[in-house]
Amino acid sequence: MRLTEKGLELIKKHESFRNNAYQDSAGVWTIGWGNTLYADGTHVKEGDFIYSRDASKLLEIIINKLEEGLEQVIEWDLYPYQWDAIVSLAYNIGIGAFSRSTLLKKLNRDPFDPSILDEFLRWNKAGGKVLQGLIRRRKQEAYLYNNEQPIDKYR
Repeated sequence: MRLTEKGLELIKKHESFRNNAYQDSAGVWTIGWGNTLYADGTHVKEGDFIYSRDASKLLEIIINKLEEGLEQVIEWDLYPYQWDAIVSLAYNIGIGAFSRSTLLKKLNRDPFDPSILDEFLRWNKAGGKVLQGLIRRRKQEAYLYNNEQPIDKYR
């Protein structure tokens, strides 16, 4: 499956673009559209710079790799809006964390289990702290997972 434009917009909205490397809320060096690694697996470090066109290409590469990983662990064909929500979550928390999540276990049992929506909301911390930005993002992802149209209600 492929991320739709709506899904890409959701990721970009929450990640924001930065040319210069910065430490995210957990203290991890990040660049571009929220990337902590380059396509070759090299870690972003202090002082790094990326042009917007290169950051967009990196985003595409990372999403493609992420989707390949998700296809290995998700046992159902999802609707595009469900896929978008899952890709956005996994882009933020990483494929490893997603692969071990209760959300994935519930999704693989029944992708229409209403308790899946609550599982999105559990991923609201960075560096051990609850962050309002993550709460907003998770509410939007959960809403999108359950509905075809994303909303901006949760700001």
